[in-house]
Amino acid sequence: MTFHITQPEAFLIAMLIIFSIPFLIWRYFRTDYFAPMVVVQIVTGIVLGPGALGAYFKDYYRQVFSEVTIQNLNGIASWAVMIFVFVAGLELDLSNVWRYRRESGITAGLALGVPLSLGCIVGFLLAQHPGWIGVQAHTWQFTLAIGMSCSITALPILIVFLEKMELLRQPIGQRVLRYASLDDVLIWTVLAVVMLDLERLKTQLLFLVSFGVVTVLFRKLMAAISEVDRWFAAIIWLATVAFSAEWAGLHFMVGAFMAGAVIDLRWFDQKKMDLLRHYVLLMMMPVFFLITGLKTNWSIGGLTVFVVAGLLLIAAVLGKLIGVHIAGRILKWGDGEASIIGWLLQTKSLITIVFANILLDKGIISNDAFTALLIMSLVSTMLTVPVVSPKLALDPDLATKTS
Repeated sequence: MTFHITQPEAFLIAMLIIFSIPFLIWRYFRTDYFAPMVVVQIVTGIVLGPGALGAYFKDYYRQVFSEVTIQNLNGIASWAVMIFVFVAGLELDLSNVWRYRRESGITAGLALGVPLSLGCIVGFLLAQHPGWIGVQAHTWQFTLAIGMSCSITALPILIVFLEKMELLRQPIGQRVLRYASLDDVLIWTVLAVVMLDLERLKTQLLFLVSFGVVTVLFRKLMAAISEVDRWFAAIIWLATVAFSAEWAGLHFMVGAFMAGAVIDLRWFDQKKMDLLRHYVLLMMMPVFFLITGLKTNWSIGGLTVFVVAGLLLIAAVLGKLIGVHIAGRILKWGDGEASIIGWLLQTKSLITIVFANILLDKGIISNDAFTALLIMSLVSTMLTVPVVSPKLALDPDLATKTS
């Protein structure tokens, strides 16, 4: 049995699915303890994708998620993630990192470096087999990209989890935010290196030099105008830098992060910024999450995709824990601190998904590698709260541990 719907109807049905089904699952099954809304939205996209329900209900899938519908959804998703990444860059508090620079540098460096190294080993091994490396990638790019994906901590998701566990204003919560903020800067730098194209190196260097010069002028402008005008200027700045980065071959999301990172959060009302992040997550990012899920297709790799995802998960989780425990030994932390911090830094889902989309779009990873990274990021994120909460229940004093 087939049915025919117009393109506007298909788009609206897709939007209805995007917002209703994940919410009903999240609310009815009360998944928030192990799977926050973002995880449910992505898993819903996977289930609705071409490799799952789409394979069994091909006619319905093609009608609703037609090429035109996907194109329209991609436009919304791109703008949503640009704003979200822009805000993530804007909210970096590097002044606090500098105040505790020795502790932050040691911890963040090891928390990033160890899983990066283990992930690179897995990436190098995968590059020796067909089907994993992207068509546009050199071996070193693919290897570094996989390592980078294993070492990410998603700062926005970390903030959500810290709020949920009432740790955000606690000393240990502030410490974890410092480490994650520094890792955020480092990991976007690694991504920029991965995206370097030797054939377009002159263009990319021109972009970076021009960005540095124009940033000085833009900051002077932002300091001189009213807050109302700053919101408009910031959005124009976001679009300009994102376009310039895409033109240079670095990807528009890299530009979006750079655009936010050079703006001072103090120029905006904090409550308004919190509301912006909240409503972008509520009204726009679900489109990005579902579109991400629709991109997953393990019909080619089959069971191998899950095996690779397991290897990546081991590299990511063990690497982060080992790195933080080494930092704890160097800094002489008390019992239990390294374990709590190491598990809190496992929140990967949002930023890993953003990076995986960039890597897939630029042909650095294959569809199977994308799916494996997606599974790894979701599972590592889902482990965080169930592991940390019992540890804190056994030793509540850990929340108040200062550096």
